[in-house]
Amino acid sequence: MPILILGLVIFLGAHSIRIFADGWRTRMIARIGAKPWKAAFALVSLIGFVLIVVGFGQARHTPELLYLPPRALKDLNGLFTLVAFVLFGASHAPPTHYKAWLHHPMVAGAGLWAFGHLLATGFLHDVVLFGAFLAWAIVDFAAARRRDRVTNTVYAPGTLRNDLITFVIGLIVWAIFAFLLHGPLIGVQPFGNP
Repeated sequence: MPILILGLVIFLGAHSIRIFADGWRTRMIARIGAKPWKAAFALVSLIGFVLIVVGFGQARHTPELLYLPPRALKDLNGLFTLVAFVLFGASHAPPTHYKAWLHHPMVAGAGLWAFGHLLATGFLHDVVLFGAFLAWAIVDFAAARRRDRVTNTVYAPGTLRNDLITFVIGLIVWAIFAFLLHGPLIGVQPFGNP
């Protein structure tokens, strides 16, 4: 569990700089340049991510059950995760209503992903991982929306065509991951297990 927690601190800490030290971030980018900043950010994020994966894997060997979710909540997680995949895609797509409305669909998607997994899993290591991501997503989403209000940031209005394309691509990627990749990569088959 300590490695998982360290990974979360590093990964989410790096992703929280705009929340807690936006002025410092701006000064650092001005001093070293955007590309070196992005490279350093990516390296720190990768280190944190690797530690999360290793720590989560280790914690699964000594599971501590906190609660046993009913099957219905596990199935509901599939819906939350589908929406998260669509929102993740919307953050990189041409203008959509998703982005125009939410402004930060990737962060909203991360929150939905974490919330759904908290409903579906009940071990301590799950609660630590998904609880940390949910708390971060809530704080980051609120901070990003506040920055948008301060700077009067307006997002391009979406089109129904872009909404549909983003939804279909998100649905396809979600289905591939949920039915084909989640089991081999994560070790848990989301659908079909009791």
